[in-house]
Amino acid sequence: MHITNISDAKSSLSSLISQVQQGKEVIIGKAGKPIAKLVPYEESQADRQLGGSWEGQVKMSDDFDQLPEGIMDAFAGNDRP
Repeated sequence: MHITNISDAKSSLSSLISQVQQGKEVIIGKAGKPIAKLVPYEESQADRQLGGSWEGQVKMSDDFDQLPEGIMDAFAGNDRP
């Protein structure tokens, strides 16, 4: 495993990204110890599935988006006696 130190990585980032585009993994290290790995980005193709253990157990009130009277004044500091 070849480790590229941080200062070399700073000055040759374009070259390192080219290596990653060719399928190589690039390890960046500090004081000879690996601290980061550059790998190709892979976008997830699967759509997220909603649900889980709470599915069907949570309901949203019809007035969820309606702000209760006086709340906005309280946040604005207008509720002081």
